[in-house]
Amino acid sequence: MTFKEEILQGIPHELPAKKTYDPKINHAPKRKEILTEDEKKLALQNALRYFEPQHHATLLPEFREELNTYGRIYMYRFLPEHKIYARSIDEYPGKSQQTKAIMLMIQNNLDHAVAQHPHELITYGGNGAVFQNWAQYRLVMKYLAEMTDEQTLAMYSGHPMGLFPSHKDAPRVVVTNGMMIPNYSKPDDWEKFNALGVTQYGQMTAGSFMYIGPQGIVHGTTITVLNGFRKLKKEPQGGLFVTSGLGGMSGAQPKAGDIAGCVTVCAEVNPKATKTRHSQGWVKEVISDLDQLAQRVREAKENKETISIGYDGNIVEVWEKFDEENIHIDLGSDQTSLHNPWAGGYYPVGFSYEEANEMMASNPEQFKTEVQKSLKRQVEAINKHTAKGTYFFDYGNAFLLEASRAGADIMSEDGTSFKYPSYVQDIMGPMCFDFGFGPFRWVCASGKPEDLLKTDEIATQVLEELKKSAPEEIQQQMQDNITWIKGAQENKLVVGSQARILYADAEGRMKIAEAFNKAIENGTIGPVVLGRDHHDVSGTDSPYRETSNIYDGSQFTADMAIQNVIGDSFRGASWVSIHNGGGVGWGEVINGGFGMVLDGSLDADRRLKSMLFWDVNNGIARRSWARNDGAIFAIKRAMELEPQLKVTIPHQVDPALLKD
Repeated sequence: MTFKEEILQGIPHELPAKKTYDPKINHAPKRKEILTEDEKKLALQNALRYFEPQHHATLLPEFREELNTYGRIYMYRFLPEHKIYARSIDEYPGKSQQTKAIMLMIQNNLDHAVAQHPHELITYGGNGAVFQNWAQYRLVMKYLAEMTDEQTLAMYSGHPMGLFPSHKDAPRVVVTNGMMIPNYSKPDDWEKFNALGVTQYGQMTAGSFMYIGPQGIVHGTTITVLNGFRKLKKEPQGGLFVTSGLGGMSGAQPKAGDIAGCVTVCAEVNPKATKTRHSQGWVKEVISDLDQLAQRVREAKENKETISIGYDGNIVEVWEKFDEENIHIDLGSDQTSLHNPWAGGYYPVGFSYEEANEMMASNPEQFKTEVQKSLKRQVEAINKHTAKGTYFFDYGNAFLLEASRAGADIMSEDGTSFKYPSYVQDIMGPMCFDFGFGPFRWVCASGKPEDLLKTDEIATQVLEELKKSAPEEIQQQMQDNITWIKGAQENKLVVGSQARILYADAEGRMKIAEAFNKAIENGTIGPVVLGRDHHDVSGTDSPYRETSNIYDGSQFTADMAIQNVIGDSFRGASWVSIHNGGGVGWGEVINGGFGMVLDGSLDADRRLKSMLFWDVNNGIARRSWARNDGAIFAIKRAMELEPQLKVTIPHQVDPALLKD
């Protein structure tokens, strides 16, 4: 059967042969036992409803075994025969360029070179899923291959509810993930309802089909590291950045350190993840001995090397060892998946990876206790380093929040705030998001590296022209982005699809997209898919990360994210998504994303100008209303550029009036 035939087949009428579990694949850990016996029966009924009744007797014991063995029903039997990766858009069956592009993006998210746990349909973050099971994958791909530009596919947490009549300017797909009633959004609620097969954790860009591998955050991480050293008034050369996590997004950290020019040490407990990032060139060296690591770091600092080192072990050991050896750390952070602390996002010190996984499944209470003990040890060591001058920041992974819940010494003297800032509070918020700069991204749907090179060149030309007339307030951001895009090819950032990320404001995004569309029209390049990370100016409400530099109390509201996805949907997005969960935890954030297909048409030109303007300025307006100075400047500038934009500007209150 050909690739196209298997896509069009959907769920086969005749059962495919049962698949053998492949131990070479990086699999998700077993999820903890949480369902009652009656709930297990319900989960089995929910899974079997995808299949014709004559197959139920065969599939029932198989699905029961999966549920008991792995804690979820993944339907491994229905793994497709075709290899999953981002093919050229022309290779996909379909009646719509937009839906072919969506199929391309789905397959990129599940590519073995990209996805963290590909056979469990998890892209990154330990639980960030594209689908809950392989039946959903098969159904969705079939729907996308059959639908027209007069239909919209509604997707409920990976499940394709169906095709509904719409119109050409409506989104082709509307995705929701984890949209729980608020009182049912605790971590164990995810475990339970995901095991039942009725919801999923879409992370941010996993469930939005917009993940592009670790490149997706390497630009923002580079900006963070550069500005971290600027805060210290120190050059990166010879400086030391210590962090942890080499999985999905966290794998960007060593590459960002290399681009910034410092010495980076990144610890990872999963040897498969370390091996993957080393083989892809995202980390230059791997060391598993602490004494050897300390010696290598001293040597690298002394020689002012630009080097990234993956430590094959637990980050707590590194913090403690470097304190004992008096190795000075300039920048410190953590990017383990602490939004998911009890299900593989963070591993306790003192146990092997295998021992911890076994404990996680068989004794979750002990696992939780060990994780919290480990967090307290890590914070104790970090505090010793910060007393010596280390600048430590939370990398938006809920490290400070979970450490505080563990009882670690992480609170400031007022007892209500943390000792250390979120990187959004200190760096990304005031320096980038408030001015409208965020992670704009694109994918060359042709799959041709030469198309990506041409888009890099087009983006560079646009940015250099815009910089000539840019106000002084954003000159640094403009120059950082030009430097980034000029070095993008040299730094070999592509994993999976021919994709690029670039921090740009609304004007930059629109001008770059317009130039792409013209290049497609004249045949210089093939179609392009536009998108962004949800970790952006406007798409995400997250009080401990994206909106942590908002201080008017509204950081705990989610109006911005909801307004964002609604506004994108009627302004021309090809698909839109809204999730509960994101990068800081189930119940801790609401985040939305989009995808837009450029095909060189006048319709695409019209849509990009309407949607991209809103997608950024919605967030700037909200940040302005929170009295953020950079955002007030940015929204006033936006109103000057667009006469139809009228935004309510806050009046400042004299602090002296509020004194008792």
